[in-house]
Amino acid sequence: MKKVGVVYFSKTDITSALADGILEGVVEVKDVDAEQYRILGEDIICGRYTNGNVLEALSKCHAIVFGSPTYMGGPSAQFKAFADATSDIWCKQGWGDKIAAGFTCGSAQNGDQGSTLQYFVTLANQHGMVWLGLNSAIGYKDRGVNRLGCQLGVSAWSPDGIANKEDVATAKYLGHRVADLVGNLTSNSS
Repeated sequence: MKKVGVVYFSKTDITSALADGILEGVVEVKDVDAEQYRILGEDIICGRYTNGNVLEALSKCHAIVFGSPTYMGGPSAQFKAFADATSDIWCKQGWGDKIAAGFTCGSAQNGDQGSTLQYFVTLANQHGMVWLGLNSAIGYKDRGVNRLGCQLGVSAWSPDGIANKEDVATAKYLGHRVADLVGNLTSNSS
């Protein structure tokens, strides 16, 4: 069974709703399963993420989807603590050639969510991963997803603290897209 890992931090549960959407999309694809890993405060000691079990489990996945709310123009400190803890994996390029994607949310319609997604792209490229964005442009062959028109990944907007249904649908769409590619790439290389 091929696996997609979803690792994220969420404070208000909007990011959790997006992570759940990613999982829903992944498990729609035959022979692909998803595992969800929420970054917890108790896993961060003296500013460093310490849950080696999560890092090991993600290393066994064929794809990893990163998620964090956008705080002050970038990912949360909790996500960054996780990312910094991946440096030992980076040294060995242990995530090389895995598929990567990402999702974020913010309280402003253009609250620099793109900066968070760009950070995820940089993290993925540091690891030698292959980034997968969205292939659904708003208004063109509209699929009812990607209402904010961000191609880099899922960019959500929640001014009221509630996950928008279309943003969750976009997350589900991206999860399905990642799982499709995982299935296609790994079956073609067999």
